[in-house]
Amino acid sequence: MIDGHVHLWRAGDIENLEAIRRRIGFERVGIASVARKHSVNDNHALYAAKAAYPGTYYAFIGLDHSALWSDGAIRTPTIAEQVERAIATGADGLKLIETKPTHYHLPIDGDYFAPIFDLAERAGLPILWHVADPEEFWEPDKTPGWAKTKGWGYDDTWIAKETLYAQVSNVLDRHPGLKVIFAHFYFLSADLRRAAAMLDAHKGVCFDLAPGIEMLYNLSRDPDSAREFFVGYADRIVFGTDIEGGAPVEQAVIRARTVMRWLETSDEFRLPEGADYTLGPPTDGVIRGMRLPQDVLENIYSANFMGLVGGEPKPLDTPRAVEECRRIAAELSLLGGDPAAALDAAERLAKEPLSP
Repeated sequence: MIDGHVHLWRAGDIENLEAIRRRIGFERVGIASVARKHSVNDNHALYAAKAAYPGTYYAFIGLDHSALWSDGAIRTPTIAEQVERAIATGADGLKLIETKPTHYHLPIDGDYFAPIFDLAERAGLPILWHVADPEEFWEPDKTPGWAKTKGWGYDDTWIAKETLYAQVSNVLDRHPGLKVIFAHFYFLSADLRRAAAMLDAHKGVCFDLAPGIEMLYNLSRDPDSAREFFVGYADRIVFGTDIEGGAPVEQAVIRARTVMRWLETSDEFRLPEGADYTLGPPTDGVIRGMRLPQDVLENIYSANFMGLVGGEPKPLDTPRAVEECRRIAAELSLLGGDPAAALDAAERLAKEPLSP
């Protein structure tokens, strides 16, 4: 099994993430970096994980927009140069979150981002891509309380979900060779007809299953139709959990095994006590399992991810990784942030790998 969608904010959480991986039974894990205004990204932690456990962790690097956010006061490599350097360092893919409303700054189909899509298509670099959010986040009466506390409730002053989808479609039409995993089922779990049309139109696209608890509830309304979709698109769906590397192990186990139970059994169940806050309380709804065939499960659990990303994580160029960690640390100092996490990652990169 491969979990294709996990987050690691700090190198100091690597050992906890490794405990989660072993407890759940994942053979390998894809970890994703998130671009942020005040902390640059998490690339330093990803490189440290690849160094600590070679062959175990895939790294989907995030971009560095500090030059954009500082109006040029901070100088960075161009985003195309960042991707080229990441490929040379051993990155396995690119993570985009710039089409989540809270992270949106410029049109994803505009001139600023164009070079990275050209490069990713030519290089065959897969993209793990978060686009939009659940539809209820644009409806104040339906937005979950936990989402509101995170600032994930939107009104008409925010970019519309359909505008984001239109921009992404423009990118895919221009770059038919792109390899993309759209996170959280592309937030189309309530509209399987549209989800099917998306997959039919773009052969390099897959959806991942990182919950988004709404995905499980939406697809549980009609488990027979959901099962039919999953069997029909068995080669286009990737397993993921959205686990955070610093999460309590038992909480991470609940998240992963909830998705696995939904895929593997015909059980009708609610979330157990102890689930993390983004999954909500057990009283929110009923999950109905699909009991997928074994060959479909094998595709979802590993084969589809490996087909897009590779059978093994790419080897790390440690000196380049150290250089990147130190570059991020220097930027964080200029931004008024804390460079300690990036410097810690640089120090860890110089140490011997841990036993797998």
